[in-house]
Amino acid sequence: MGLVAGRKHITRGLRFTLTMGYTIVFTILLLGISLVFRQRLASSLDDQAHVDLNRNSTIVRGNLRLYHAPEEKYGYQPDWFLDPHDPEENRIKADVQNVEIVADANGNVLEESKAYQSLGADSVAHIRSVLNSNQPVWLERRDPKGVLYLIRQFWVESDDHKKFFVAIGLSLAHNQALLTQFTWVILGLIPLVILTGGLTGWVFAGRALSPVIEIAQAAQRITGSKLSLRIPSRGAGDELDYLIETFNQMIERLEINFNQVRQFSTDVSHELRTPITIIRGQLEVALFTAQTAEQYRDAIVNSLSDIERLSQIVRALLLLSQAETGQVALQKQSLDLVELTSETADQFQIPAEGADLKLTFSANCNKCLGYFDRVQIERMLSNLLSNAIKFTPAGGRVEVSLKREGNDAEIQVKDSGQGISPEHLPHIFDRFYRVRSSDSPEQGLGLGLSFVAWIARAHGGSVDVQSELGKGTTFRIALPLHASSGPEIAQESPSELMKQV
Repeated sequence: MGLVAGRKHITRGLRFTLTMGYTIVFTILLLGISLVFRQRLASSLDDQAHVDLNRNSTIVRGNLRLYHAPEEKYGYQPDWFLDPHDPEENRIKADVQNVEIVADANGNVLEESKAYQSLGADSVAHIRSVLNSNQPVWLERRDPKGVLYLIRQFWVESDDHKKFFVAIGLSLAHNQALLTQFTWVILGLIPLVILTGGLTGWVFAGRALSPVIEIAQAAQRITGSKLSLRIPSRGAGDELDYLIETFNQMIERLEINFNQVRQFSTDVSHELRTPITIIRGQLEVALFTAQTAEQYRDAIVNSLSDIERLSQIVRALLLLSQAETGQVALQKQSLDLVELTSETADQFQIPAEGADLKLTFSANCNKCLGYFDRVQIERMLSNLLSNAIKFTPAGGRVEVSLKREGNDAEIQVKDSGQGISPEHLPHIFDRFYRVRSSDSPEQGLGLGLSFVAWIARAHGGSVDVQSELGKGTTFRIALPLHASSGPEIAQESPSELMKQV
């Protein structure tokens, strides 16, 4: 069973498939080439046979004379005008007369070789049709031994202009033997060549697939604690190098995501542990030391404040989960972005003044109508403004502006704060990503800007950021103003929410 399973596995492998495909194509190509060469050889031999018979026919017409001889049985006698003492002319005559017949219109044979006689007699009707034709007649016949002959039939005139039937032939045994020999050589070489080609294809397929096997082995070694493994590039710049590069990029993204999840787990544990510890401590103190209703009341009020913080954390996580699974329905309605942005900025005037900051709003139009979800747009603006106030030192400024360009609206939130380092900018919208700063030790969960990016995309828009250390940060949100009605489900997958904007 193990051996059969192993064979089954081999026959299903990519290496076997490539080798078989290569071998089949190579076999078909080799057979095609062999058939073409055999056909060309047969055609060449046939053409040569026709050339030889045409040459012999010319010799017959130029050297055979038929004169009237009353003493002969049929009244005519063939005579060859060749020098009997010339070996070359004697050889030519013997070659022509090897397969030859000369007959009159009634089928009376004046001269015939034994070889032609073995091919069978020509009928009188056939002889007369040749005599009446202006073109030679080509035939193929076999003798009793199966030897194939090519025959050329034509006519010649006697001295008194009477037509006589002449046929000369050429044995094709040598041609057939040559074709047969060629066929057997091909049939003998093809299996050897196919076997050699198959083995060569197997070796090269194995070498070509070795990087793929290395990738698979590397993937098996990668675990949550070994995401730093990378496959070195081969330096060939081919498809396999592209696969290796893509695989390494995927592992790099996984490593970043795993680190973010670990960091998120640590942050959430800390964020949840602190208020729970405080609530528990306050309640324990009240339970063991409080003696009056006022003391119990103070403990409950403080506990409720920390419980509210817990609720905010849980609500943020729940909303993020709903956004990831496409369960957040955008309740769009016709809104004036100028009015909505201005009202949201007014809500942050008091926190801005408390932080000794100057908060301003400006717009290049009186109205900017579109279909938006009021709650989500307010949440987006609130996240940006709260971050701007939190990370801008006293005496600075926060500027909110809105401008309309065609069918799009652009909202800018610009501050003169500490700025963001370049290495943080590509990840600023990632979930749970937080830029830690000694100037602002209080850190959130790193979800605010992820919500900003999600809300912008859910409305068909986009968001980007520009920042320079020591000079401040500018967030730009582009929102389309196209008409829409009714609730829309914001279909955002977890991977989409994690993409960079």
